[in-house]
Amino acid sequence: NVSEEVKERSLRHNSSSISLNHPIVQSGQKQGRKIYGSPTMSDQTALTCPSLKLGPGESLRSHTADEFIYVNEVEEGIKIYIDMLNELM
Repeated sequence: NVSEEVKERSLRHNSSSISLNHPIVQSGQKQGRKIYGSPTMSDQTALTCPSLKLGPGESLRSHTADEFIYVNEVEEGIKIYIDMLNELM
């Protein structure tokens, strides 16, 4: 037999979603971004407007004891943000 205990991660956040047809999602897709769901939570869940989670760097390095990001990853992220916003304008 296997015994497991399940604990909630947060009681102040609810799950969130955005339509794959939303213009900002489409903009990200046109920029070559991979579209997927994430089992993780962020403060984005508190927003009352459509939103998505997008950030530079490698997710496996984020929120770890030795978290870091390379300058070129920040620069690439800035370019992606600008390109996505230009696509929406």
